Amino acid sequence: MRTIPVDVGRLGTLMCVVPPEPRVNPETGQVRTDRDGLTTYVVGVSVRQPDTRRADVISVVVSGAEPPAIAEGARVRVTDLVAISWEMGDRHGMSYRAAAITSADEVKAPPVAGRPKSSGGGDDGTR
Repeated sequence: MRTIPVDVGRLGTLMCVVPPEPRVNPETGQVRTDRDGLTTYVVGVSVRQPDTRRADVISVVVSGAEPPAIAEGARVRVTDLVAISWEMGDRHGMSYRAAAITSADEVKAPPVAGRPKSSGGGDDGTR
């Protein structure tokens, strides 16, 4: 297997089209885990290429104690995305794994500004 880092900045718009679900072994029905024993979740992510009308859906696997808190239709941010080329017998393909998937629609708090300047009348003796 070959692991290829993906520059997500070049992918365009990323949107959750299938909410996180635990990965399940189709033969046994057991939930799959990673090397650290954390549950692996699969998220369907739509990738709309910049300057085109073309979009693709990729299944991205992410590990965690809880599923990522993203809903269908939410724009997402994918951290440390890698593509993994695989081959089994005469079958081959590409799978995707990420360190994290978070909502890109989250409202960010404004940065904490420095201490406001006094408008006069301070304790420094100047008036």
